Amino acid sequence: MTPFTLTSLTTLQTLKADTIIDVRAPVEFAQDHMPGAINLPVLTDDERALVGTIYAQESPFNARRIGGALVAQNTANHLQNALSGKDGGWQPLVYCWRGGQRSNAFAMILDQVGWRVQLLKGGYRSYRRAVVQTLYDTPLPHRLMLIEGGTGTAKTALLHHLSQCGAQVLDLEAMAEHRGSLFGAISTPQPAQRMFESRVARALTPLDPNRLTFVEAESSKIGQRIIPPSLWTRMGDAPRITINAPLSARADFLCRAYADLTRNAAQLGNLIDLLRPYHPAGRIAKWQAQAKAADWQALAAGLIGEHYDPRYTKSAAASASPVAQIDMPDLDEETLIETAKDLITRFT
Repeated sequence: MTPFTLTSLTTLQTLKADTIIDVRAPVEFAQDHMPGAINLPVLTDDERALVGTIYAQESPFNARRIGGALVAQNTANHLQNALSGKDGGWQPLVYCWRGGQRSNAFAMILDQVGWRVQLLKGGYRSYRRAVVQTLYDTPLPHRLMLIEGGTGTAKTALLHHLSQCGAQVLDLEAMAEHRGSLFGAISTPQPAQRMFESRVARALTPLDPNRLTFVEAESSKIGQRIIPPSLWTRMGDAPRITINAPLSARADFLCRAYADLTRNAAQLGNLIDLLRPYHPAGRIAKWQAQAKAADWQALAAGLIGEHYDPRYTKSAAASASPVAQIDMPDLDEETLIETAKDLITRFT
């Protein structure tokens, strides 16, 4: 077995392994894991809890004996199933929480089979330290440009077109699996905070700091996920481009972008109710009636004009003046593509 030492996230680019295997329990894997890793747990969630209880309440020896038997059984199952098609040239990297008994036991058996196994020194904790170093401990070197604008100005869509036209972008809402507003939840749950941070660090690592990177202006939280401090500080210092579009175009775009909400009237009604502390009862009743009548255009225009725009105007007044204001007549695909090309020509 060969140790692999991870000193920074860029070290991962030197890793030569066919498969990265995380042998921790599924609940640990779900919280966060190395990029591209698969989960082949040597202990299930219940088995891990059982072994921990025996260790604390009976004896470390009994815990190791019972745990060893479970690890052997689960490893045999992986060999007979998930790993049954691997040939003799296959090279895995194996890790657990801190590079201890679980990964060593699994890797030793794989090594005896004849595969060239690498062990991550320090386990997942060494990877997590590298993420923390990038997002908490070290100022980011990246040159950022924020794309800002009121709700419904197609900022995320513009970001995608910038990427397709060759610009460097950082799509935080995609990594957070949330569209960044009260109505922004999607069908899948948000990742754990650690997983979100892993995604951000993984996206930042290959970006060229000398090239401009476009990122959508956000609050410090996207849904329930917090933007890591090094990135948040860099965003706060970054210049901004403001996107403007007519209210009717913005309302139409919201109807397309949030079409999933129109298919769940009960959920939409509950979300509108969350706005009661900020608006008179009559306005809430009007929005609820529009939702029940499927008058999506009027509902979107009302939410933009009476809820979101006043808040955006207040926050924008506290920010530095934008380096450019882009006035788009509509938010059609062709207009967004041309706007993306224009921004690349002007700023990169």
